[in-house]
Amino acid sequence: MSYKVMIVDDAAMMRLYISSFLNSLPEFKMVAQAANGQEALDKLSDHPDLDLILLDIEMPVMDGLEFLRHAKLKTRAKICMLSSVTVQGSPHAAKARELGADGVVAKPSGTVSHDLEEKTGDELRDTMRRLVAA
Repeated sequence: MSYKVMIVDDAAMMRLYISSFLNSLPEFKMVAQAANGQEALDKLSDHPDLDLILLDIEMPVMDGLEFLRHAKLKTRAKICMLSSVTVQGSPHAAKARELGADGVVAKPSGTVSHDLEEKTGDELRDTMRRLVAA
C-alpha cells in the first residue's frame, strides 16, 4: 500500500526537495502539490483519499495556519507542519497544534532546506509513519 501525500510549500525548490525525499520512501507517494494554502484547499476536492499533508506555515495568499482552520473540516488526511518556524516549543508550533496539526517537524536550515533529508530525514520519516499508522 502506498500513502498519498500532498506537499504545500511556496518555495518550488523546497517542494522538489520534499518530493525527492518522498521518492526514497516506497510507502509514500506524492499525488499533489500546492504553492499556498488556498491552492491546497482548492485541490482537496480532487484528492479525497489523501492520507497526509506536509504543510509549510509562511506562504502568500493563505498561510499554513489559516489552511489548518479550514482543512480539518474538509479532509481526513493527517497534517504535518514542515516549516522553518515550527521549532519544538515555538509559538508557531503551539498554534499549529492548537489548530489541529497532527505533527510538527522543523525545517533544518530555513525556508529552503536543501539538507532536509540529511538533517531531518529520520524525524520526518518517523513522524509521517506514525501519523498514517494512527
